[in-house]
Amino acid sequence: MLTACSSGKDTTPAAAEKPNTGKITLYYLQKQGDQQYFVEQAEGAKAEAQTLGVDLKVVNLGTDANKAITELDAAVAQGANGIAIVVPDQAIGPQVIDKAKQAGIPLVSSDDVIKDASGAAAPFVGFDGAQMGNSVGTEAARLFKATGWTAADTKVISSYKQDLTVCTDRVNAAKTAFDSGAGAQIPVLNLGTDNSVTDAQNKAGAVISSNPSVKHWVVWGCNDENETGVVTALANSGVQASNIIGVGLGAYLTCKDWAAGKDTGNKASLYISGNEVGRDAIKVLVDKVRGGTALPARTIAKTSIVNKDNYKADGVNCT
Repeated sequence: MLTACSSGKDTTPAAAEKPNTGKITLYYLQKQGDQQYFVEQAEGAKAEAQTLGVDLKVVNLGTDANKAITELDAAVAQGANGIAIVVPDQAIGPQVIDKAKQAGIPLVSSDDVIKDASGAAAPFVGFDGAQMGNSVGTEAARLFKATGWTAADTKVISSYKQDLTVCTDRVNAAKTAFDSGAGAQIPVLNLGTDNSVTDAQNKAGAVISSNPSVKHWVVWGCNDENETGVVTALANSGVQASNIIGVGLGAYLTCKDWAAGKDTGNKASLYISGNEVGRDAIKVLVDKVRGGTALPARTIAKTSIVNKDNYKADGVNCT
């Protein structure tokens, strides 16, 4: 009864399934809301909310898991009809799912999968991590083979947040695809970061200096921040762009060198549209709240490999 009163909702299953024909208010709780990808995600969500005639409140959680819980509680208390969340820490998944369930509020996880205490995943909107990594690794292998480099003087730096499953899914798949397509076994140096450009760049410096005999470098990571950070560190260490194959994941940062006409180690990137994910998250929530349509278990957005020649045509926003 206390939960029902605090949220203003009847939390019985029947009430939770009843379509809402009145005013609809949704919340999008995002980690790292100042990153370009998440900025675009919020823009897409706002545009879709306007199109569908619903109110949307976007909240930047930064990297604070405690704030995620606080803001979730606030959304419940303020009468949210649906919530999309990108958690700062997947460990809070059971708590997030339980709070939404107890309040009778439809919830989707965006970008990072979260699971309840039994291990069941919340409805998810985002990308297929293994599929993304496969695309990155396949492109890196193609570019490697085209250079004629050998395994003897080449190494890979794989940069990512090592306790985030969406990241491990991506980089593990990238390695598998690269090993399959490169025609050579190249040593992979795993670089643990917080997924930011600065951390990737700083930590890559030590790895580069401890491998002075390496002439050629292949770089991938969990996101564009990781890959561009490492490529910048290589350039700062005196490695020529022609000796770097960097394949990003996002394209929103890798494209900046292309737009500036720079000779760069950022050779390609997997384009992922945060805008599309934001739109999809709002659409499935509105379909649930307004029409009673069950939330899909997985809503997967499209991706494509881009480079300096085709990134504009593929719609990459490089501002």
